[in-house]
Amino acid sequence: MLAVCNNGMKSKNINKTKIVKKLEKRLRRLQRKISNKYEMNKNGKEYAKTSNIIKLEKQIRLLFRKLANIRLNHIHQETTKIVKTKPSKIVMESLNIKGMMKNKHLAKAVQNQCLYEFKRQIKYKCENYGIEFVEANRWFASSKLCSRCNNKKTILSLSERLYKCEEYGLEIDRDINASINLSNYKGL
Repeated sequence: MLAVCNNGMKSKNINKTKIVKKLEKRLRRLQRKISNKYEMNKNGKEYAKTSNIIKLEKQIRLLFRKLANIRLNHIHQETTKIVKTKPSKIVMESLNIKGMMKNKHLAKAVQNQCLYEFKRQIKYKCENYGIEFVEANRWFASSKLCSRCNNKKTILSLSERLYKCEEYGLEIDRDINASINLSNYKGL
């Protein structure tokens, strides 16, 4: 999920679509192919660059460009869709991207989401439309707070996708609960 709004609007992850998966699969195959060609044309410690290698490198560059353009276009469409709902303010959580990139299982997925670009576009579109943009503190526990009674859970694992409040008995999607808490964010 790229973004979740407190009105229930969810932005899909473009990296899970059939088109992007197909292009990434083709990219992996071309990269394997070019690696094998480099190994075949190895002269001692140097690599000879044949015309076939040059052709493959051009195909790989074009695929990278196509994937980047698909992701950028998706981000433009989603940010425009969010801003055109004309909210009074947009609150985004400041995430620890550097820490997420250290996790080898999440790194590629986080990188492909282009989160900084998403935030940058939301910021400038908010300025154009006259919408207040607020960046919530990274330590604000938006997922752990109950959106009705502000009861804070001490432990909430990432695998728990449904938030259940022990005091109030509220059961709500974890991401929607976090977006409601962020919309009520006053600052710390």
